[in-house]
Amino acid sequence: MGRPRTNDEAVGERLVRCATEMLATRPRESVTVRAVAAAAETSTTAVYSLFGGKDGLIGAVRDKAVAGLFRDLSAVRTSADPLADLHALAVAYRRWGCGHRHLYTVLFGGVQTFRPSGEVGAGDPIRPLLAAIDRAVAASVLVGEATSIALSVWATLHGLVTLELAGALDTATAEAAFRSTVHATLRGWATPAVFCDLRRAELAP
Repeated sequence: MGRPRTNDEAVGERLVRCATEMLATRPRESVTVRAVAAAAETSTTAVYSLFGGKDGLIGAVRDKAVAGLFRDLSAVRTSADPLADLHALAVAYRRWGCGHRHLYTVLFGGVQTFRPSGEVGAGDPIRPLLAAIDRAVAASVLVGEATSIALSVWATLHGLVTLELAGALDTATAEAAFRSTVHATLRGWATPAVFCDLRRAELAP
């Protein structure tokens, strides 16, 4: 009988954590099995045993990022107001990105391909966003093709979060830019009646 591998879970988590940081901060070609194993204070054998190799380890990083963002967006409660839901989803997206900067960088930096027009799987991180947009279009709150709206909203969120993570915006500027830009993006897709309501709310003292 072989020795029981009692630390598999802990070692695996450590490898994923180290691989995440390295993928987010170094050239991808420098992230080798040997380098990750050394950073995690384990052997290369552990990488192959637990993940099957480098590709499997990168897949585990990708899965953790997708699951984390999907979980936080899915936690946003659905209300009778699709626009309020979209604002809440935007806030949750920014909160997750800023709270998991390395996972966010890896998720949208080459490990995960973002396909807003493709088939949305059960664990796709944009599924809650698409669902909220579908509700908004069905309720005649937004007008347009749902995947086009999703890409517009995601591009806005991604740009804002990326600038914030890069330190290009201080906290106060990032907060103000987030509120005004997300509001403007949704207003741009709003039906005429909703557009007027949003403008009145925006101009109210």
